[in-house]
Amino acid sequence: MLHGKVKNSTLKESDRSMAPLYSRHAITGGVSRYDFPENEMLPQTAYNLVHDELMLDGNSRLNLATFVTTWMEPEARQLMAETFDKNMIDKDEYPQTAELEMRCVNMLARLWNSPDHEEAVGCSTIGSSEAAMLGGLALKWKWRERMKAANKQADRPNLVMGINVQVCWDKFCRYFDVEPRLVPIEGTRYHLTGEEAVKYCDENTIGVVAIMGSTFDGSYEPVKQINDALDALQKEKGWDIPIHVDGASGAFIAPFIQPDLEWDFRVPRVKSINTSGHKFGLVYPGVGWIVWRDKDALPEDLIFSVNYLGGEMPTFALSFSRPGSQVVAQYYNFLRLGRDGYRRVQQTCQDVALYLSREIAKLGPFELLTEGRDLPVFAFKLKEPTNFTVFDLSERLRDRGWILPAYTFPKNLEDLAVLRVVVRDGFSHDLANMLLDDLRRHVKFFASQPGYTPTYTGGGHSHGASSHQKRVPREPSSNGQRTVKATK
Repeated sequence: MLHGKVKNSTLKESDRSMAPLYSRHAITGGVSRYDFPENEMLPQTAYNLVHDELMLDGNSRLNLATFVTTWMEPEARQLMAETFDKNMIDKDEYPQTAELEMRCVNMLARLWNSPDHEEAVGCSTIGSSEAAMLGGLALKWKWRERMKAANKQADRPNLVMGINVQVCWDKFCRYFDVEPRLVPIEGTRYHLTGEEAVKYCDENTIGVVAIMGSTFDGSYEPVKQINDALDALQKEKGWDIPIHVDGASGAFIAPFIQPDLEWDFRVPRVKSINTSGHKFGLVYPGVGWIVWRDKDALPEDLIFSVNYLGGEMPTFALSFSRPGSQVVAQYYNFLRLGRDGYRRVQQTCQDVALYLSREIAKLGPFELLTEGRDLPVFAFKLKEPTNFTVFDLSERLRDRGWILPAYTFPKNLEDLAVLRVVVRDGFSHDLANMLLDDLRRHVKFFASQPGYTPTYTGGGHSHGASSHQKRVPREPSSNGQRTVKATK
């Protein structure tokens, strides 16, 4: 988020400083909010000031909007605390941390069915968004090589993806001068399909992005189907178009609870896969990963050899210095859980999601879009217009700390407003039953208030929704129904 400079001259005195009510002499006066304090204070005093302000944040364990891990074991937290000071970029100074990163890349390559005869390569990143951008850059460079080899212009690259992609892909296209070809959704098709993807491809298409777990409804896009459609397109047009899999969430779900689903390096056109270690990889923010099928999929031009603090090292990243603690925590999880442990955790999450979605469907006013059978994530809507909206329900659920995002779908389905639930490790059947009790309470409240005036904004957001996915509701139309349109 970008922040502007606050003009102290426009603020009231009470807004310029904090005046905490502690008896210590050090803070009997005010403390500036937006300028450096003139004097030091005791460590405990500074802690109390920051700690007390953060009490106003929501309870992350009750945040069913976020995909990000909100609970880790004490041993993992201890390892992270012990390694906060290790700079991940300094492989020469911290060689064992670099070794753990290399082991994680190898584990992920094998988890994603890298063939034995191929030499997969990969790295950690600050999150799956950076990893996605690295994957996009490799696609662009490889496409440019192909175009130059064919003596063709290489100045109009495009990337085909569903309009439901996470905002990192919009950023990639804008920052790196690639035309985004966003395939719309419609009817009951909430994500990209092979049939629709090829309609948007041409010889300037650097690749197709397939999402293993849409943030709008938790559904997987059919990677194998997209691969087969691109095979047919190549036979017809001669265009050899690769696939990048955005597995931010699903790349840590499908291998464990849907092992027969072909979405990874078993699919020939999949050249690279990114994932988020801090989502269903079960690590606190922020760590991401990307693995390329082989060295040929990652152009040498993108790799820098850096002489840093006494050692030469190859690097491909958009950031530089970052803590090694998240990589250490990821390796801890891989050792601690293994395949069986991850399978147990992810299956439990899906079991809770299926239970919760099934019970919500029984409440009466709601209809499921998805159940949680792909990711342990589902979305639901109101069956018909009534005296409240999903935005009203989202707002009222906050009275006990629950955060359920309410939002509308992208272009062609702007009238579809939903609530979404993300079930993560630590969200138990007991918590699910507490949420159901609160949903019943609020449904009963709305039923007792026939004159309640519904609202059509607010209620949170879809994780990572970009500007082309945000909506501005209109006033009611003449027939009393609300309609919405896309923001220009």
